[in-house]
Amino acid sequence: MSRWVAAFTDTYLPTINGVTYTIRTWRDFWEKNGGRMDVVYPQSDDYAPEKGEHPIGSLPFPFYDGYRLGTPRVPKAVLDAEIVHSHTPFAIGLGGLRLARKNELPFVTSYHTPTGEYADYLVPNDSVADYVERAAGAYERWFFGRSDAVLTPSEATREHIVETVGVDAPVHVVPNGIDVERFHPVETAAFVRKYDLDVDRPLVGYTGRHGFEKRLSEIITAADGMDLTVVFGGDGPARESLEKQARDYDVDVRFLGFLDRDEMAAFYSALDVFAFPSPVETQGLVALEANACGTPVVGANAGALSNTIVDGETGYHFESGDIEDVRASIRRTLAERERLRESCLARRDEISVERAVEKLERVYDRVC
Repeated sequence: MSRWVAAFTDTYLPTINGVTYTIRTWRDFWEKNGGRMDVVYPQSDDYAPEKGEHPIGSLPFPFYDGYRLGTPRVPKAVLDAEIVHSHTPFAIGLGGLRLARKNELPFVTSYHTPTGEYADYLVPNDSVADYVERAAGAYERWFFGRSDAVLTPSEATREHIVETVGVDAPVHVVPNGIDVERFHPVETAAFVRKYDLDVDRPLVGYTGRHGFEKRLSEIITAADGMDLTVVFGGDGPARESLEKQARDYDVDVRFLGFLDRDEMAAFYSALDVFAFPSPVETQGLVALEANACGTPVVGANAGALSNTIVDGETGYHFESGDIEDVRASIRRTLAERERLRESCLARRDEISVERAVEKLERVYDRVC
């Protein structure tokens, strides 16, 4: 892994999400094995760049909290890179495309977010949403079609970009991977005491961005009247709505806010079930993090979660929007908790970031 890669992204630290986690983890493991991976990202006053990180001037993105719009500028520090890897088709990603074309470098892209599927959550009415979705699809075809290789984190996402978006470029499935040294079963007593959780009842939870597109309200609705506690880690624009919903339902809901990264393994280990109703994931890293800690997942049988969750082995699916099906999946998973736990732990090596970076290296070798 001696190649020098320049990664371009529209989201990076201090924002915490799947894209940020993937880039940072890939970079750590790539450089640990002798390579170099610089990151070009939107500047933030809340984060001081480390060596090999190159911030670019940016402004807040008005339609999606936590994201910033950078400019398609190419820092001088990455002009001699051997491979360009863009993790976004927009703004800063265009700078990556420009660098690749100017220097005749291999151009690899990652498809992290199905832009068109977020249209309903970002625009005010159906007609505008339809227009945005069509425009997003046309733009994605143009941008990703200029890649020497497109990476998707799951087979479902590969099918989407090939069959629905219609990208005419080689597409490879390279899972994002989990740092299994960080995510493993741990003692939870201190975590439970800190957050005053009642372990006499099952704990069903979720952590991550509280976005409306995640459909977290389905968890509260399904838990109404069930003898369990719902635990939310993280934050986001839907939190206020979720808190209001929780007050109107017969269910114990706890909002823990952002958790320290060092607490995440304890959070997952404390849960009996991880619930993930989002139908728009490209992989669903938090589901795999939960599995790596021995916690089974119930999730929507849609998007990448249709692949990420293995029915009867790492959890169970439910049909998106079917609340009775959500309840049934939670009950079944609770009943089979111990068997599913052992099955999750048996798959840890398969979902590790080491495996992911090995696949990433093979793609880089293919395009060079």
